[in-house]
Amino acid sequence: MKRIATICARKDSKGLPGKNKLLLNGLPLFGLAIRQAKMSSYFSEVVVSTNDPDILNDSMKFGADLIIERPSVLSTDTAGKPATILHAFIESERYFNTKYDTVVDLDVTSPLRVSEDICGAINLLEEKKVCSVVTACDSHRNPYFNLLELNDSNHAKLTKETFSPVLSRQEAPKCFDMNAAVHVWNATDLKSNPVILYPNTLIYKMPAERSWDIDSFFDYEIVKFLYEKQFG
Repeated sequence: MKRIATICARKDSKGLPGKNKLLLNGLPLFGLAIRQAKMSSYFSEVVVSTNDPDILNDSMKFGADLIIERPSVLSTDTAGKPATILHAFIESERYFNTKYDTVVDLDVTSPLRVSEDICGAINLLEEKKVCSVVTACDSHRNPYFNLLELNDSNHAKLTKETFSPVLSRQEAPKCFDMNAAVHVWNATDLKSNPVILYPNTLIYKMPAERSWDIDSFFDYEIVKFLYEKQFG
């Protein structure tokens, strides 16, 4: 099996500017993602897609095999992540003159994953021969029980209502939070239909303590605490 890891790090973030370059134990998040991919020993190549000049200049020192300057059409707030990954994947096949069987994206802002998570998600996809695998953890809130939205009258209602009310958390259908730590695709399926979820997508379950994603400074402070606790 030939596998490629993509590390996608867009320059601008409205929620937390410069978040892809935040430091954990002295390493920028994009550098940590590259090293995690390398340490797994599962990938033929590790490539970085970015429009950030600093990341373009520094990714090689952390072990990236190829740096792809992301086109402006894929660098907007509305650009979809699968399209960016597909672009990096196709450009890499062209550059290395090879074909990949499996495409894996490691989100820069989900740094608490370990090699076990990366390899486990890949093994699940390749053994079950499905289109994609996503990593997720047990959901803290449940749309059948305590996750709310507003109706047309601006009144609260459950996000997913059932014919018979769910009266306890234990009775609610099992739900999961996608944590963005690892996304795995069969390369052929990604090329033909670049989406995250397919009819046969499987979940590789991760523990909550490795599932925190950085979208705000508050998230960053929590991840720093968990990272130091986990890795010292």
